[in-house]
Order: sequence, then structure tokens, then C-alpha cells
Amino acid sequence: MSRRKSEKPFGSQINAPWADESPSDTKAAATLVLIKEIHLPPQQPRRYFDPDALKELVNSIKEHGILQPLLVRPMTSGGYELVAGERRYRAASESGLAEVPAVIRELSNSDALSLALIENLQREDLNPVEETEGILQLLSLHLETTVEKVISLLYRLNNESKGKVTRNVTGNETVEQVEKLFNSIGTMSWSSFVRNRLPLLKLPQEIREALQEGKIAYTKASVIARIKDSKVRSSLLLETIKNHLSLSQIKERSEELQPNSDKPSDPLSLRLKTAYKQINKSKVWSNPKKRQKLEKLLSQLEALTSAE
Repeated sequence: MSRRKSEKPFGSQINAPWADESPSDTKAAATLVLIKEIHLPPQQPRRYFDPDALKELVNSIKEHGILQPLLVRPMTSGGYELVAGERRYRAASESGLAEVPAVIRELSNSDALSLALIENLQREDLNPVEETEGILQLLSLHLETTVEKVISLLYRLNNESKGKVTRNVTGNETVEQVEKLFNSIGTMSWSSFVRNRLPLLKLPQEIREALQEGKIAYTKASVIARIKDSKVRSSLLLETIKNHLSLSQIKERSEELQPNSDKPSDPLSLRLKTAYKQINKSKVWSNPKKRQKLEKLLSQLEALTSAE
């Protein structure tokens, strides 16, 4: 998924610790660190790694080495904690490297997490679920509150903008912080985030996983998620992934699969309705032979419905 980039580096816009460093400064500051001395932090923004993409990176590292250094910070217990570059770290480990180039920085817990979130949000292959969770974590960090309260705040801001609740309940300073962060991200406004991304958090687990793995677009996921029957929903999800159904095909299949008061619940009635759709779609009456058969069948149906 391609992402719209802001004019300035994302990190520099939110006062990241490396904001005043150019790429050449970063390379000059890199040093070789033993992989066994690098440890993953307890809280990592990224949870899914595409196995095929990781394999490609492993092959690239074997041939060219690591072109961009990792970012680590010293641990009081010894060794280093990984701040940014987990995908490179994993690929380097699988490649059998004993040491990797890394930039060592003294960072606080909040600065380290902020940088990890920023790097994650800059990825070209970032899926909507990961992006949503990353932005919420970043807001939580900067507003010094929980993710749950951030979600509540965003919904409240949205209601204020629509006049559903009294304006300025949240305070101008908080609103400015939220707007500043979304402006620095540069991919969407906070109102668009509330409208299009927060609903993703309520998606059924199997649909969220398909989104995270890049198997389905979130516009398609939203349609499938409306199906209340879990078995029917899972079946349509698998069909969509297997047959690469378009959004219009998913909507059509969703209507066929979901029984409601406006649709026939009897299997025979459903077959008649489906047959009618197929006849209209294929326009069999344009074929003289098929038209003759169709007229005969219609006559039989008319006779059947008129019979006492």
C-alpha cells in the first residue's frame, strides 16, 4: 500500500531525538554491535512480518549486507535494546550475521517508544490496522494518557465538530496537540481517522488478521464485517481471498447470503430470485434459440401461478 509522504521527514516534525541528524550523520555514528547483545523491547509496535518479504530481505542482506543501521539504546543490565529496525534485525539473525551496524543513543523509555512508532508509521507496506494502532499509541504517548482514553477523546472531538455535544469541552490545547500530530503524519485528518480507521478496531478477529496480513483491503473488510452470522461471514471472507472478489461482488454475495425480511428465506424462492438475476444479467433473450425456450418456460410459470 503506497502512502502519501509529507514534505519534511516525519520524525523531524514531531521533535524526534534524531531530528537534527542527516543520513550521513547517522551512518557516521554507526558502529558494529554483536547481534547476541541486542534484545527486543517488551513493547513492540510491529507484530506482523510478511514471510515472503522477510525472505527477500534475508537474501538481500546475504548479498549486500545491511544498508541502513539499526537504532539501539544501552541497557542498564548490559547489552542493547532495539529501538528501530526490527525487520532488519530479524533478517540479519536469519542470515547468520554475528554483528550488525547500529546507531547507539541514550534514550528515555518514552523517546524510544516514540521512535519505534514513528519508524513503523513510515513503512510503505503498513496495513490499515497497524497504522491505526500506531497512531493511537503515538497519541497516547504525547497526550500522556491511555489508548482507551485517546479513542474516547477522538469520538468526543468528532461529536463536538458535528454539534452533538457542547463545543470546547476538550480544551483548545488538547485539540491543538491532536491536530498537530495528524498534520505531522500527513496521511489523513483526525476526523477522517475517526470515520474510517477507528471502526477497524471493532472488526471481528479473523477479518482484522486478514487485514494485517494484507490479504484484503479495508473497504472490503468493512462490508464483510456487517454480516452478523459468524459462519456466513467467515465463508465470505475465505471466498473473497481465494477468488479475489471485487467490492461489488462482495456486496452482491453479502445480500445473497444474509436472510432478512425483504428476502425469501425458502431455498426454492432464493433459487428463483437468483435465476431471475442471472437471466437479466446474461440477457438470454438476445439468443433466438434461448429466447424460444425462455418463452416456453414463462408460459409454464404463468400457467402454474394461475392454476387454482
